[in-house]
Amino acid sequence: MDESTHYKKLERMYLSAPCNEIYDPSITVAERQAEISIQITASLHHAAGAVHGSTYFKLLDDAAFFAANSLVEDVFVVTANFNIHLLRPVIEGHLTAEGNVKTRAGSQLIAESVLLDADNKTIATGSGAFIKSKTKLSADIGYERALKY
Repeated sequence: MDESTHYKKLERMYLSAPCNEIYDPSITVAERQAEISIQITASLHHAAGAVHGSTYFKLLDDAAFFAANSLVEDVFVVTANFNIHLLRPVIEGHLTAEGNVKTRAGSQLIAESVLLDADNKTIATGSGAFIKSKTKLSADIGYERALKY
């Protein structure tokens, strides 16, 4: 399979995940990198009216994860660990997470991500390690024929 087909299948898999119905994201995967964007809605706010940290974590982890899985064509990778740094709150607008693989260390892929607000200001950063799982990339998990865009 060529790389671009693999990337499109990863994108399709991400968009088919039930948890993403809440976020309505867009995603682009390329070699060693991924970008995920969402529009902020009030349903993502905590009681004080800003976006909940779980959304920051999800976007940062997902962008780094798909950057890592761009290099693995046979199985689903999993997050072995992931750390985030919350830098500033955000209330409205658009969020974009950009992930990229920094290195491959043995069986681990080390990736970083940055979360940007609508003004392109960094609001959070993350980094983590990803390893291969035993789950095959297959239609059963949404990894299937890529849609034509």
